[in-house]
Amino acid sequence: MDKPEKGEPADVQMSDSEGKSGKQPVTACLLSAAFFGALGSSFIYGYNLSVVNAPALYIKAFYNKTWIERYGQPIAAETSTLLWSITVSIFAIGGLLGALCVPVIIKVLGRKGTLLLNNGFAIIAALLLSLGETAKSFEMLIIGRFIIGVDSGIALSALPMYVGEITPRHIRGSIGQFNSILICLGVFTGQVLGLPELLGEESRWIYLFSFLAVPAVLQLCVLPFLPESPRYLLMERRDEAAAEKAFQRFLGKKDVSQELEEVHAEARTQDNLHAASVLQLLRSPAVRWQLITIIVTMACYQLCGLNAIWYYTSGILREAGFAENIIPYITLSTGAIETLAAIVSGLVIERIGRKPLLIFGFSAMAFFFSLLTVFLNFQDSMPWIPYLSYVCILAVIASFCSGPGGIPFVLTGELFEQSYRPAAFMIAGTVNWLSNFAVGLLFPFIQEKLESFAFLVFVVVCILGSIYLYIVLPETKNKTFIDISQSFAKINKIPVPTPAQEMELVLHITPNKNGKTQDIIKMESSF
Repeated sequence: MDKPEKGEPADVQMSDSEGKSGKQPVTACLLSAAFFGALGSSFIYGYNLSVVNAPALYIKAFYNKTWIERYGQPIAAETSTLLWSITVSIFAIGGLLGALCVPVIIKVLGRKGTLLLNNGFAIIAALLLSLGETAKSFEMLIIGRFIIGVDSGIALSALPMYVGEITPRHIRGSIGQFNSILICLGVFTGQVLGLPELLGEESRWIYLFSFLAVPAVLQLCVLPFLPESPRYLLMERRDEAAAEKAFQRFLGKKDVSQELEEVHAEARTQDNLHAASVLQLLRSPAVRWQLITIIVTMACYQLCGLNAIWYYTSGILREAGFAENIIPYITLSTGAIETLAAIVSGLVIERIGRKPLLIFGFSAMAFFFSLLTVFLNFQDSMPWIPYLSYVCILAVIASFCSGPGGIPFVLTGELFEQSYRPAAFMIAGTVNWLSNFAVGLLFPFIQEKLESFAFLVFVVVCILGSIYLYIVLPETKNKTFIDISQSFAKINKIPVPTPAQEMELVLHITPNKNGKTQDIIKMESSF
């Protein structure tokens, strides 16, 4: 790749100070890609976490009415419970299938193409969920929940991969937190729209599901006009011209030689530029501890107990003496706290770092879960104790969103180089959805046996997660993907290349298929 000649216009060239600093202002193109990418992906996932709560009674009534029309008798209690359980839990099963499909779809369509295809799943799901009542088919609701689960499984892998690859390293964490912020905003939107004054009424509940199509259509209107990941274009499609144009649009500058050279440098360190399979990832000693770290972090993300918090929220508010009809409005504070904490995390992540925020988040959750356990056991002793319990719930939610709620997805993109990234996201997604399903399946039994001491299980998970991250995880902020891989070299027992070996790689010349030589570009000052 040639640098601009001396005779070229000044606006094509980049000053030395600008190039070395690497800190250009955030462009509208980059913000649009992050926001609209997350709107049609993370937002839909978050929305589906909360949207079924408000119309639960109406959906069960619809199941019963349909059953009577078909079979001439009311639905049995056990059958009703089974159908509702399937409706709720099949979302996680769809998510698991979506995560498993990501490497194949990514390989064929690329990062942006996968996100665009995924909007089709969201629109199909919205139609099935909205028209199920009209068609008198509860099967359509169950299938719709499954398909929107597939959409979410694909989104939680493809979006962090896309955003992580298009963002300069000095703001990779902040832009990556769009994923977490839009998840929280989706949860909050589901809570708000589910209020009785809006769509949480028997005559309007189907429109809660119709709304799913809105963010998908908005993404379809914007994302096609934004570039594909330049790393994907250069390293997997071998299209340097397209990669250069993509970098120029995302970074807002003409001279992107430094960024292209960084990608070439990463390519030189990899044995295989094609996407590695899951088996290759599992067998590779060079990424063994990165993989273990992602598995541990993703498992803690789901097993830390946030999902279980919702079982107690309404009950604690009733104990505090709040009227039943105002409890839905008070619980809006949980969604608001989630969103606010995620925004604050995005603002400070590049100053504080990933590792401190993760450890702080899990540690704070362990502390407030412990306090919550104490307060729950003394719930009836003092009239003001339930208020403290609710404060602990808000503190747990804020602690989760300060780090553990979004950083695991950022880390999955950062800890792996290009060829391993799709397989790594598939494994991370699998752990995520299996853990999600396990919590939904096991927590009711844990709660039944341990009652108010059930949260101590999550205290243990949070403490163990914090200890592991403190010992193993290196800080990744403002580091290239090569630097991050070398941070794991010692623990993986992989020798770090010497400067002489690196220079040999820089000057290495290999023949291509046509028998001609291909000179891999020299990295000037990076070594």
